Amino acid sequence: PLERKRFYQNVSISQGEGGFEINLDHRKLKTPQAKLFTVPSEALAIAVATEWDSQKDTIKFYTMHLTTLCNTALDNPTQRNKVQLIRAAVKFLETDTVCYRVEEPAALAELQKNEWDPIVAWAEKRYNVTIGSSTSIMGPNIPASTRDTFISHLASYNMWALQGIEYVITQLKSLILSMGLIDRHITVEKAVLLSRLEEEYQIQRWGNVEWAHDYDLCELRARAAAGTLFVHLCSESSTVKHKLLQD
Repeated sequence: PLERKRFYQNVSISQGEGGFEINLDHRKLKTPQAKLFTVPSEALAIAVATEWDSQKDTIKFYTMHLTTLCNTALDNPTQRNKVQLIRAAVKFLETDTVCYRVEEPAALAELQKNEWDPIVAWAEKRYNVTIGSSTSIMGPNIPASTRDTFISHLASYNMWALQGIEYVITQLKSLILSMGLIDRHITVEKAVLLSRLEEEYQIQRWGNVEWAHDYDLCELRARAAAGTLFVHLCSESSTVKHKLLQD
């Protein structure tokens, strides 16, 4: 169900044998597959508990992105292993939003060059790879060494973080923008704007459907932000977690 009447008063967290658990009054939260909802870090547990506590009279499950990501990591409904998750993420390079360019109209082509070239250049320098761009429907020719580098980099993340990375990539339709966001090179607002560049161009030119555009924009920002936070809170580095909590 997308919504359900709120059935609890208080939300708390507790530490169990497998990690941190979420308590709704005296009930322990379970996953859709009836597994005990247990997360690897206290910071993530607090964030999930905050989602549940912020629900009003009705629980709107579609707004609880961190809870959804945890359920996915715990239940693994598609039964994929780490190698399969990494391959799925890297496959997005073949259709990466920022690599596909138009030739016409000239104004949009110029906008893509000005806005997308810097993030591509950053990724090439950051990971010491070649990416490039193309106006062909076939897309750019991504070297095998570039794929191997990203595969190696993503392998440094644990399974939980990889679920979050794939989630962000799916929202932005771009591995490059997602890594820029997770590496804190760009903000959520910037990443979303760059992922919607052509749509924003058309809106500036022709106008937008009242309320619908704003809703889509806010929803995409929420999903990208939740996914990025999830990745950081699932990272094995306690230094990263500590810094995030300080920020």
